[in-house]
Amino acid sequence: MKSAVETLNPTRVRLTVEVPFEELKDSLDAAYKKINQQVTVKGFRKGKVPARVIDQRFGRGAVLEEAVNDALPKFYTDAVNEAELSPLGQPEVDITELKDGETLNFTAEVDIRPAIEIPDYSGIEVEVDAVEVTEEDVDKAVEELRERFASTAPVERAAEDGDVVTIDLEAKVEGEVLEDGVANGVSYTIGSGELLDGIDDAVKGLEAGGEATFTSELKGGSAAGKEAEVTVKVTQVAKRELPELDDEFAQLASEFDTIEELRADSRKRLENMKQYDQATQAQERVLEKLLELVEVPVPRSCSRTRSTRASTTSSTTSSARWASTSRSTWRSRARARRSSRPRPARPRSRASRPSSSSTSSSSRRSSTSTRRSSPSTSCGVPPPPACPPTSSPRP
Repeated sequence: MKSAVETLNPTRVRLTVEVPFEELKDSLDAAYKKINQQVTVKGFRKGKVPARVIDQRFGRGAVLEEAVNDALPKFYTDAVNEAELSPLGQPEVDITELKDGETLNFTAEVDIRPAIEIPDYSGIEVEVDAVEVTEEDVDKAVEELRERFASTAPVERAAEDGDVVTIDLEAKVEGEVLEDGVANGVSYTIGSGELLDGIDDAVKGLEAGGEATFTSELKGGSAAGKEAEVTVKVTQVAKRELPELDDEFAQLASEFDTIEELRADSRKRLENMKQYDQATQAQERVLEKLLELVEVPVPRSCSRTRSTRASTTSSTTSSARWASTSRSTWRSRARARRSSRPRPARPRSRASRPSSSSTSSSSRRSSTSTRRSSPSTSCGVPPPPACPPTSSPRP
């Protein structure tokens, strides 16, 4: 296989590929095998029809089309790798010449990742937030740790903010109790906002055995979004008890023996976090400054899709992975373009003869004008060598 690259503009190239016919042998064998499994010829067992009989009965053109559709993704991928290109999206492929027993020639136009010249950035200066950990920051971190080790103890009094109540719930919509609107033994911390709107006001002031009704919009279930009449019954009120901030707590909550060591470790962790945040902030601000100095060419496929895509994802996928998933797209687009020229022979019950093996220039022009309307994939940094062909072989 021979290939050449022509640069059309900074973001688009045209690959010209010449494939000796002998390199199609494996694909031709696979095509005969596939057609063999699909057709029935009197006098031969299924799958045992000789190649010459398939050519006579169903046309050599059908075999060539199947073989080329199978082989083109590999040839395209090999050409991309040989030229060390970074394709963006799907190429536009045109088979320029297919001579049975001689050669297969095709072109593929594709957007590529543009080469960007990075200017001198040694003079870029940015300001970032200082790394500063205050005593308040340490207190907050230790308090959060303390909250995680809180315990509860039942109390005989009315529920207050911060208490943990055990409740039973029943929701009605239009006077009917919902099938999924009953829940018993639910644990809820007053003020956490984890349940329905209005439940805090309903349960505050209730003791164990107390009951209240309120109206709220349901957040989930069969009647999500509807207003419901909710009855809540408090079965237990418990007070949250935080552990004392002492050496015993330090030993319970960490690997340290004293509360001073625990606080020192919390400070160090906070400093590391803020240093990381500072480095990230510096990177982002330098990048913003650098982008102001660089002119980045926008590939055509990007400009077509930018209005419909909020963001793009940078990814690199192997050619082999692509090849296994793109053939169905390839085939569907190839068939759509065959309407502008005589169709090659397809498997059918009556015999037919293969057609001429050369391709006319008028047919190529028709195919080329059609392929320009093919949809483009989203932009960004690729799915890589993707290759749904835009014209089929012309046997």
